Amino acid sequence: MKKSRGLVVISVAIVSMMGAACAKKKVATAPPPPPPPSSAPASSRSTPPPQQRAASTPAAPAEQSRPVYPNAATRARIDQLLARIEDAYFDYDKHTLRPDAIKALEADSTELRDILKDYPAYKLTVEGHCDERGSAEYNMALGEARAEAAKAYLVQVGIPGEQLGLVSYGKEKPVCDEHDEGCWQRNRRIHIMAQAQAQ
Repeated sequence: MKKSRGLVVISVAIVSMMGAACAKKKVATAPPPPPPPSSAPASSRSTPPPQQRAASTPAAPAEQSRPVYPNAATRARIDQLLARIEDAYFDYDKHTLRPDAIKALEADSTELRDILKDYPAYKLTVEGHCDERGSAEYNMALGEARAEAAKAYLVQVGIPGEQLGLVSYGKEKPVCDEHDEGCWQRNRRIHIMAQAQAQ
């Protein structure tokens, strides 16, 4: 009996130790679950940069979507303004702007400036013309000087210079074919028109 009691006590002791050992194992296995939650904040930290990228991405298309070329209604308004701006006329063999030429360029140029500054791809051409007297080469140079004088005035008003092209036709495109001073005066001019635009 004593032997079986001893065996029972030993068995109970072994079972107790095993239980204690198992309890220790359970305690030892408890720490691994916390690392996954600690890795979750690390992945949440990596989430904001894509959100920041997403926020900055819409800003770029907004800038690119701004039109550089006016719509049909705005182009029609520009054409109306250009039609109302009369040709500026010059004295014989001169390229300086007379007071009446300045007045002609002044008409509606402020509104034209306000429209053009919003559409940098839209260009105008300032044409220089001369009467029939003088050589073709001389009149080409004089027509260019007249166009440059008109452009300088328009830039002073505030129209961007890069939107104003120049061309001289010299005596090649007269508006009048008579051979008198009245006709010659009408041919000594600058004319402003919209350039042909590729959309």
